[in-house]
Amino acid sequence: MKQYLDLCRTVLEKGTLKEDRTGTGTKSYFGCQMRFDLSEGFPLLTTKKVHLPAIIHELLWFIKGDTNIKYLVDNNVRIWNEWPYVKYTKMPEYLGETQEEFVEKIKNDAEFAEKYGNLGPVYGKQWRAFGGSEGKVVDQLALVIDQIKNNPASRRLIVNAWNPLYIDEMALPPCHMMFQFYVNDGKLSCMLYQRSADIFLGVPFNIASYALLTMMIAKICNLELGEFVHTLGDAHIYTNHFEQVNRQLSREPRELPQMIIHGDQKRIEDFKFEDFELINYNPHKGIKAKVAV
Repeated sequence: MKQYLDLCRTVLEKGTLKEDRTGTGTKSYFGCQMRFDLSEGFPLLTTKKVHLPAIIHELLWFIKGDTNIKYLVDNNVRIWNEWPYVKYTKMPEYLGETQEEFVEKIKNDAEFAEKYGNLGPVYGKQWRAFGGSEGKVVDQLALVIDQIKNNPASRRLIVNAWNPLYIDEMALPPCHMMFQFYVNDGKLSCMLYQRSADIFLGVPFNIASYALLTMMIAKICNLELGEFVHTLGDAHIYTNHFEQVNRQLSREPRELPQMIIHGDQKRIEDFKFEDFELINYNPHKGIKAKVAV
């Protein structure tokens, strides 16, 4: 994953220090792009171990149109826990529970999860039920898949998660906010625009997630794999991640793994967690870092 390491170097060398919403501070660079040929292997970072089950479960959660963390919590995915917990701590019902205690309540109390586990109209809602003030709702993901099958030359193969009407209701406005598919020579490619890119923690997940989504859609549309193109707006490294990023830069990238998708899926909803098998993944050890909320 030389492309990712080059991105890290670009931000460290050319970026400038910038304050941010979380109060942590970043080194930020505006406007970057990476390209991955998906026929060469699955683009999962090898300079640190990346937790693939969390990526798969989160993607399936998006595809379901779900916006409540209970599905993720039930499957031991922690990446969204901080946002509803922080919101809960500001409510009158908060009784001093730790985040771990809050998550246990989400897991074991369906009524509590329904009330406090919802993130608002985030990604899944916008992908599967994008709506406006007049009540019209569009299943963008279903529509774009239909267009890939029936009008592959279209330049309108777009899914947009940025819905200005509902930004204030979202726990976190979409970072990976719009993606476009491109069909040429029997191959499916995807380009993602990401307005805000946490390079150490978020971007490795985003690369793998959208590469996998492209593979899934290529399979149900009977297409070969093209490229995943990742375009970044505010590409940043948090100041408390500098040591971790430099540790990665000291490591030699290893050969990419391969992703096998088992089954004979016909619809995007047909995919299950058990269908995905990653082989030949030999990464360096994981590197821990704190998420900025």
